[in-house]
Amino acid sequence: MSLSTLDRHRLPDNATLRDGWWQAYRNVRRHSLNLAAPLSPEDQCIQSMADASPTKWHLAHTSWFFEALILVPLCPGYRVFDDHYHYLFNSYYEALGPRHPRPQRGLLTRPAHAEILAYRQHVDDAMARHLDACPAANWPQTASLLELGLHHEQQHQELILTDILHAFACNPLLPAYDTHFGPELALTIQPAPALSWLDHPGGLVQIGHGGDGFAFDNETPRHPVWLQPFQIANRLVTCGEFLAFINDDGYQRPTLWLSDGWAQVQAEGWQAPTYWLSPDDPRAAAAEWMQFGLTGVRPLQLNAPVRNLSFHEACAYAEWAGARLPTEFEWEAACHLSGFQQATGVAWQWTRSGYDPYPGFRPLAGAAGEYNGKFMVGQMVLRGGSLATPAGHARPTYRNFFPPPARWQFTGLRLAR
Repeated sequence: MSLSTLDRHRLPDNATLRDGWWQAYRNVRRHSLNLAAPLSPEDQCIQSMADASPTKWHLAHTSWFFEALILVPLCPGYRVFDDHYHYLFNSYYEALGPRHPRPQRGLLTRPAHAEILAYRQHVDDAMARHLDACPAANWPQTASLLELGLHHEQQHQELILTDILHAFACNPLLPAYDTHFGPELALTIQPAPALSWLDHPGGLVQIGHGGDGFAFDNETPRHPVWLQPFQIANRLVTCGEFLAFINDDGYQRPTLWLSDGWAQVQAEGWQAPTYWLSPDDPRAAAAEWMQFGLTGVRPLQLNAPVRNLSFHEACAYAEWAGARLPTEFEWEAACHLSGFQQATGVAWQWTRSGYDPYPGFRPLAGAAGEYNGKFMVGQMVLRGGSLATPAGHARPTYRNFFPPPARWQFTGLRLAR
């Protein structure tokens, strides 16, 4: 069973249902360990910037989530693995108490890597017992939090990859995470579809999640939005197209940039997307543009979609191209059009929409209510899904969000006009 097919509302008196949830839990938890497997204990302890976290912390925090939100409040007699972990591995849940400062997660050489793995096993064993013995009266709350926790861990699975890529990019050796990482290699051999423009008539469209499947609270409630007629590109902008922007002095022309973006260019000396290596970069050791990724340093693939762009770079490119970024509502309405390609599995796609609550938005009850709503300021919405997004995790209504300067994520752009 997949996360999307499991029924969180049914009572747990059905052995098949219990087994389905347990299998889904095991699959997600196992995938996190598989992603960490290519990394040494030293790799898993490093934190390269305040916005990133060590792999070891991700493995512990996702276990803490199940412990703090399910096992402690809903499983009588549960014994916590270590009382200190509640402080060490809380992320931002004010309702659950104080926490270790986020920028200092890389200082946690202790607990050791082996202890974190033992913590995960402790939580998994307790979750198995709880799912087997959960009273029918507690099942709806348990199942709802379990489902949220699995999707939460899938988000951290993507962060394991993006965060370690940033850390490895800070290493002069530019080590590869995995030279055989399939999702990235696939993008180097797929030809770019011919660029075309898809017409959308506009009008009143329904936006947001509806139905019985899982969605985060920020995808609700479903509501009507009026759109003017527009066109949207059938695919993402490629590296070759973005290289033309660079060669046309795109990073030297302030008229193409939003004010904050131009300030960022000047302050940080941006000349190309992050992880691109110019022909004169000594780390590239080549007379051509190269790109650093999870598979290591490889020649820049001109037909592959450009990724690791900030919102500011996406906007500047769109201005240079005589187009614009779509709003998140245009993106959601258009992703069902025939010919709309690369919706997911490549790069998250910046939109021109600020991360605001939908009309009538209400966060979840309890500590889980801090999951999304309190971040609805100063961020931009991205749609789609990336090469690092776990299979089955993305959906058309999914609202990812990051601040405009962020570019360590697998973020690209699709044009609209």
